[in-house]
Amino acid sequence: MLSFILRRLLLAVPTLAGVLVVTFLLLFIAPGDPVMEMVGERADSTTVAQLRHQLHLDESRPRQFAAYAGGVLRGDLGTSFITGRPIARDVAQRFPKTLELAGAAMLLAAVLGISVGVITAARPNGWLDRLTLAVTYLGISFPVYWVGLILILVFAMMLHWLPPSGSGGIAFLILPACALGTRSIAFLARMTRSSMLDVLGSDYVRTARAKGLTRRAVLTRHALRNALIPVITVLGLDFGSYLTGSILTETVFSWPGLGRYVVNAISRRDLPAIQGSILFLSVVFVIVNLVTDLVYAGVDPRVELVAAAK
Repeated sequence: MLSFILRRLLLAVPTLAGVLVVTFLLLFIAPGDPVMEMVGERADSTTVAQLRHQLHLDESRPRQFAAYAGGVLRGDLGTSFITGRPIARDVAQRFPKTLELAGAAMLLAAVLGISVGVITAARPNGWLDRLTLAVTYLGISFPVYWVGLILILVFAMMLHWLPPSGSGGIAFLILPACALGTRSIAFLARMTRSSMLDVLGSDYVRTARAKGLTRRAVLTRHALRNALIPVITVLGLDFGSYLTGSILTETVFSWPGLGRYVVNAISRRDLPAIQGSILFLSVVFVIVNLVTDLVYAGVDPRVELVAAAK
């Protein structure tokens, strides 16, 4: 296991280095002059020159990258052009709300998706199975912003059961978590059903049934535990997507997370805030994938053996 962990850590290093280079190049790929965005077109040349020197924009590209990479390694993601606050502080304030939303969406998706998958696999080709397949097709097809708007229209505007936007107690979390987790619920239900059907047809399940075990014992103790192995990967990838791709959900529901922070930074052309946020979210996604690989290897030792053979 230790060699597997070290191998995964070494593979993550070039990925993070590539992300660092790409986020640095955003400052030069984006149209417009970042200094003029800060000071305006009527600023005098002295102020512009001083600001360029302060931001290291008057130096060569390698020196600028060295200064940028050195700041990132020290935990300095830069300073916002608009607010003048450290971006690391803004990220630290916003990310817990994104983590809260992602955790709620993943919990909802795991409970509902796996439960529906097990129930439909227990009685395949029945009316409930066919209805669930049709519903999951729709759940995978609908975009998250459309689902969010429909939830707001029905449960907030028409029924007045839940608040339409903002943050606070659990009531504010329900609608955005449902909107963010809808696709995962549908996908997990289909994945669990398919995996359960494969496991239920295996020899050891037939042996368990021949021993006289109850249907519930066969499903939970023998089939489900093995069927969840591929589902773990889906959960890990979805959780990483929740953390890094909740921009639309946070925008629709005015959720004060990191995704909405990125949208505001883009609308105001705050390039350092965009750079720092994207870099942080990329690191989070790599870490989540690494943890998913480790959990998967712990659940299924065959993964570690295959990696060692390579």
